[in-house]
Amino acid sequence: MNIVKISEVKLNPNNPRIIKDDNFKKLVKSVIDFPEMLHLRPIVVNKEMVILGGNMRYKACIEAEIKEVPVIIAKDLTPEQENEFLIKDNISGGEWDWDILANEWSNEKLAEWGMDVWDPSDVNLNDFFEENGDAEKDQKFKIVLEYSENDFNEITELLKKHSGSKEEIFFNLLSK
Repeated sequence: MNIVKISEVKLNPNNPRIIKDDNFKKLVKSVIDFPEMLHLRPIVVNKEMVILGGNMRYKACIEAEIKEVPVIIAKDLTPEQENEFLIKDNISGGEWDWDILANEWSNEKLAEWGMDVWDPSDVNLNDFFEENGDAEKDQKFKIVLEYSENDFNEITELLKKHSGSKEEIFFNLLSK
């Protein structure tokens, strides 16, 4: 690993990933609050100092006015291997284990660290339930949510098991 002036590093114009708005602000805050992380996960560049991995961290460092950054120089890669690295480094593999996250960390800390977390106080039930029908007759409500086939089957089973108000059912489903 080398420490270089940030001005020596070149943004990769072929980088297929972007971070916008609030997520970029979270990354900038992360770089400012925890700069040691850059040493643990340095920017990867080719021998021309073009970024292969870490374009968004580089942009966040620029925004945070960091003058030097740790880099790993991948000197012996072919152009094809550089392109392969660029894609593979940007593939988000795996999924979060939400049960572990919910039981091991607070939503506040996760949000502070840049993760998008659900906050029940942000929910306005009126946004999810539409009245259909006459006020005089039984009220009917519609919920529109999109799920994978597996999740849909699980939710269908939950709906069969749960009884109670629409709010109770809704919050039981969301807390799953």
